[in-house]
Amino acid sequence: MTLGRAQQQGGLWDLAVRRCEQGLPERSIYRLLHGERDRLFPDELFADLFTSVGRRSVPPSIVAVVMVLQRLEGLSDREAVDRVAFDLRWRYAVGVDEDFAGFVHTVLVDMRTRLRASGDPDRIFKVTTDLARAAGLVGVRRVLDSAPLFDAVATQDTVTLIRSAIRGLLRVLPADLAAQVRRLLTREDDYLAPGKPVCDWDDPAAREQMVDALVRDGYGAVLALRGQVLEGAGREAAELLATVVGQDIEETDDGRFRIAQGTAVDRVISVVDPQARHGHKSAAHGFDGYKGHVATDPDSELITAAEVSQAATPDAQVAAQLTGDLPPAPTAPTTGQTPPEPEPEPEPEPEPEPEPEPEPEPELYGDSAYGTGEHLAALEARHITPMVKVAVPTAPSGHWAKDHFRIDLDAGTVICPAKVTVPIRWAAAGGGHARFRRACSVCPFQTACTTSPSGRQISIHPYERLLAAARARQRDPAWQADYRARRPKVERKLAHLVRRKHGGRRLRVRGLERAGQDWRLLAAAVNLARLAVLGVASTPTGWRVNPAN
Repeated sequence: MTLGRAQQQGGLWDLAVRRCEQGLPERSIYRLLHGERDRLFPDELFADLFTSVGRRSVPPSIVAVVMVLQRLEGLSDREAVDRVAFDLRWRYAVGVDEDFAGFVHTVLVDMRTRLRASGDPDRIFKVTTDLARAAGLVGVRRVLDSAPLFDAVATQDTVTLIRSAIRGLLRVLPADLAAQVRRLLTREDDYLAPGKPVCDWDDPAAREQMVDALVRDGYGAVLALRGQVLEGAGREAAELLATVVGQDIEETDDGRFRIAQGTAVDRVISVVDPQARHGHKSAAHGFDGYKGHVATDPDSELITAAEVSQAATPDAQVAAQLTGDLPPAPTAPTTGQTPPEPEPEPEPEPEPEPEPEPEPEPELYGDSAYGTGEHLAALEARHITPMVKVAVPTAPSGHWAKDHFRIDLDAGTVICPAKVTVPIRWAAAGGGHARFRRACSVCPFQTACTTSPSGRQISIHPYERLLAAARARQRDPAWQADYRARRPKVERKLAHLVRRKHGGRRLRVRGLERAGQDWRLLAAAVNLARLAVLGVASTPTGWRVNPAN
């Protein structure tokens, strides 16, 4: 399929244009897309997705605008192409005349597939961030946060997971290998029909026998493929089966297999979407799926980066991906080995020029999920000022927390509220412990401090110095005022991303790669809506913001 080219916007003057020019708000995303489509999404931007021979594609500049509006309004592919055919605002934004009849919904499917297989799958989102930087709307401050994204599949229990994984393996293996696997399956089950196995679920003994037999079939299928070289779907199915058989199962003393108590840390929750995971927004609220992460500029409220991770991934682990566009740490001047050049003849001293203002140091804002010691150390290495909350120490049963003790890292000691000093015993891997032992038994503050018969113990974090400095810093009223002025803005932006108009928190796709692509497309749509509100427009030399803002 070859690259199709769209008609230039300037020559259009049909019913859609007349109605929309009269009725749309001045700072509408429809006006922005209508006026700047050829500058934002020129057909040449997508030339690498098409071949040099074949029939003409629908112009990708048109498809890109439809994808943006589709994601902004949370529509299905069929609903989106209906809007192009019948909605005047969409036809105005897309830039088509009265003769354009639209296209079939599979064009959108094809474009997403082509983008995903390309070397630059997120180019639509990058267009919006490049525009924002060209218009001077992005500084060196970033605010980070994340939101749960619910998966597009049903969470499966252990029995369903194992049986479905066996079915999936048999379905993708070549006939000879599938027959080899079936010879080691002992249950009376052909593994053809979906769902749970047949069992008297009200009988505990029958349930236990079924679980044991099902797990043995799973292990038997894995054993049957030992030594086989598998590729593609067969390899993925075998690895998935090995994972689900081992994650929730334990062996009893008498050699039976049963479902273990508790939940595995990185548990696969569905064979339909093996990358979805259990996650927790708080200790009391869990979810299944992924996490959507964003970095925003707090002044312009534009999204500068967007990522998707598995639900159990800590927020701080994604921070480096979200802040890769911040300036790198300044490097110290190097001393070369070249001999100095001879001094030139003295010349009249020129008029002193005013010293340039120092460039602002990058700042990063975030809640306590980003206030880990490892993340603080990474920010310090990059010379980024951490404006992140660090969790306040706590102790069980209302006892005095660690901040009641004076920790002297230079002296290697800890002094308790009763003025007892003990040394820190350092660990080889970093950090250490300070144990008060028998001193607690005669301490008048014992009931407020500990109930342990071995006395109070204070743990020293490997990054204790950075954590203590951050806790002291966040007690400053000026720091708190700055944090309150900028940090909440990212929550409003996340609310824009996951509101029901866009489809809510429920993902429309499966898999980490597709979820990330869809999340960044949504971020692009929200950015364009924000750029329209800011009054961004093109000029012969670049982009500008309406001075009225």
